Amino acid sequence: MATGVRKDPFRNSNFILEIDGIEQAGFTEVTGMGVDIAVAEYQEGGHVTPRKLPGQVTYPNITLKWGLTDSRELYDWFRDVARGIVQRRDGSIILQDQTGTERARWNFENAWPRMYRPGDMVAKSNDVAIESLELVCEFLERA
Repeated sequence: MATGVRKDPFRNSNFILEIDGIEQAGFTEVTGMGVDIAVAEYQEGGHVTPRKLPGQVTYPNITLKWGLTDSRELYDWFRDVARGIVQRRDGSIILQDQTGTERARWNFENAWPRMYRPGDMVAKSNDVAIESLELVCEFLERA
């Protein structure tokens, strides 16, 4: 018999991005966030199973997708990196509820854009033009 209060999970459809002075909403997707820990295995004499130790921590790239507008802040950041002016920035991806209240936050550090895509253009389509930017980061945590 359960005695706890039921908690409904948050929806994943309302989120914003903050990056050192740039706040942008209206993203269609944020993918790739995570943390991976490599496993180092070694065999000790007399044991039939290997020992497993935590190894190097890595952070997968974060991909952002949003509807194309006249805002150029994220593209300009990418352009600067492509020209050799690397500006590493810290930021947050913030999940909100339907009222706009913050419900979860993931902070990343030392990020810079490694890839930009303006999206596909299709003459027969009524879809929104989607831009994407892939960020490399050196740290990610749920705050």
